[in-house]
Amino acid sequence: RVFSKAGYSVALIARGADSVNNLAKELNSSGGEAEPFPVNAYTPKDLNSVWTSIKSKFSGPHYSIDTAVFNIGQGVWKPFLEITPEDIRTSLELNVEAAFAFSREAILTFKENEVSEDKGKRGTLIFTGATASLRGNTTTSAFAAGKFGLRALSQSLAKEFGKENIHVAHAIIDGSIKTERLIQYRPDAAKSPSTRLDPTSIAE
Repeated sequence: RVFSKAGYSVALIARGADSVNNLAKELNSSGGEAEPFPVNAYTPKDLNSVWTSIKSKFSGPHYSIDTAVFNIGQGVWKPFLEITPEDIRTSLELNVEAAFAFSREAILTFKENEVSEDKGKRGTLIFTGATASLRGNTTTSAFAAGKFGLRALSQSLAKEFGKENIHVAHAIIDGSIKTERLIQYRPDAAKSPSTRLDPTSIAE
């Protein structure tokens, strides 16, 4: 919503069509331009395919794709001895493997851009992290492993591609965010202003 209000055309990616279709309708009815791109999963194949679709929809010279936000995450909160191999695979696939695939497509797209005269860069890639990106805790061993990996990836990409005028940032967002999912599964947390975060405030 914040990007749309700022004048960006927005490509929305998510598993399941309802959420992105509804948000696209909202943004378009408010005078913005948004297109939904639902995916079945966040596998490298799915992400490659959806980026191809996005670049076809928002192609030059009218459009220039210069910003990408990776906001995928998978939480596993269990005591260490209760964590299953599937829990580990899921955390790493969504927090790390998907981030690699998304980043590859974003950076290849940015490299096609000229350096913006007003912004001084060719593109910006933003990752969202958590406190577990910095330190582990008693039930976050699988989750923290994935988030540590995501932060390390962002740091590596910033070093490698910063000299090519591609900006990479990692933002720590510490807390439960008031989304439809939180309202559905944790209504008490969603109602409490002391324990939940407002997504609009985060974006701004």
